[in-house]
Amino acid sequence: MSTTKDRKAQAKLKGEPKKTEETKSTIVLPDDYRPSEDEPFMNERQREYFRRKLLAWKEEILRQTRETLMGLHEDSNHYADLADRATTETDRALELRARDRHRKLIAKIDAALARIEDGTYGYCEETGEPIGLRRLDARPIATLSLEAQERHERRERVYRED
Repeated sequence: MSTTKDRKAQAKLKGEPKKTEETKSTIVLPDDYRPSEDEPFMNERQREYFRRKLLAWKEEILRQTRETLMGLHEDSNHYADLADRATTETDRALELRARDRHRKLIAKIDAALARIEDGTYGYCEETGEPIGLRRLDARPIATLSLEAQERHERRERVYRED
């Protein structure tokens, strides 16, 4: 069972260079590329696939945030009717809560991108085992394997019920 620290040390021993901005985009992926169980786990193509997926997700969140901010600035009208004002304030509060969740999600995306760079992406933080391509494709910021996540949620449920 290898840990995250072991995996980082192995990457250093193998002499795997840290990727710079110039070397990140040298891998060519076909438009229809999907990681496969037939390939070695977390090979260069898979890492590039997930890096691109994470960056696209992050850019989409940032775009939505910019649109929200523009909308909030435009909607700063004063309403004579208290009901209209209350509705607008409620909508604004909901939008700001969603943006706060997105801010936290961006931090998780950045952490996943850092794991891709240091060679630990795709491996369970708890067990060191591969997380699984289908899980990573569905949830690219996953840090636990499905089994470890289920254990974590069971423990959470037990403590919540106490």
